[in-house]
Amino acid sequence: MTKRALNHMAAPRHDWADLIQLAKALDCVGVEFRNDLDGDLFDGAAPKAVGETVAAAGLRILALAEVKAFDDWSDSKRDEAAALASIAHDCGAEMLSLIARNDGMAVDPTERKTNLRKALVGLKPVLEEHGLIGLIEPLGFKTCSLRFKNEVVEAIEEVGGLDRFRIVHDTFHHAVAGGGEIFPALTGIVHVSGVPNTGIDVEDFEDPMRILVDENDRLQTTLQVAQLLDGGYDGPISFEPFAPEVHALQDPESAYRRSFAYIDEQLARVNAA
Repeated sequence: MTKRALNHMAAPRHDWADLIQLAKALDCVGVEFRNDLDGDLFDGAAPKAVGETVAAAGLRILALAEVKAFDDWSDSKRDEAAALASIAHDCGAEMLSLIARNDGMAVDPTERKTNLRKALVGLKPVLEEHGLIGLIEPLGFKTCSLRFKNEVVEAIEEVGGLDRFRIVHDTFHHAVAGGGEIFPALTGIVHVSGVPNTGIDVEDFEDPMRILVDENDRLQTTLQVAQLLDGGYDGPISFEPFAPEVHALQDPESAYRRSFAYIDEQLARVNAA
């Protein structure tokens, strides 16, 4: 069985305590919390208390999301990152999620690479101070300043950040970006979701299309996960669907249990082939 996990986007109507119970019921290893959902982060609960509750449930806080537009680096962005890093440290999170700008700006290759390196250099001491790994997620969208994992890996190596940064392999964004090389050894977490046959070109997919993974998935999610596992990845597989119909599920536990089981069954078939 894969090391299951839930991003809070998997059940955004759940408060943090309910998400923990859902993750525990699904035999997950951990959860990812977000600061971009309705209401205050942790609904105002003290980060340390949240961390203690998660640990008592036998789970981990895999990541705290997110520092938005982290590659638009400035003194105020450093302060923003430091503030969230402090919360991540207090709740016992392992990684801090870093999301590049997605506004159609700074997409010129030279500019975006320069901005990325500047941000990594600025973030490294913040992460070191709080004992965190920076979790960088390339978004596949054409409007994003950071679409391709190979550019992230090159930048991490150039700034000497191999001990402080990891990347997200998101099966949706990987497909939208046109695929490309995967980096199992530098992958900190895998995000999964599925998109059914919509008649829309893959490069034009949007977040609200992201549902649970089943036999109709066009992203080849299970194949992507199989390739990562075959390459040595041994970390969590975390659901991150954005579709409103998934968020409205009356029985999310049963739906996620079926989808996790489907993924495990498909991976077993790949291994047996």
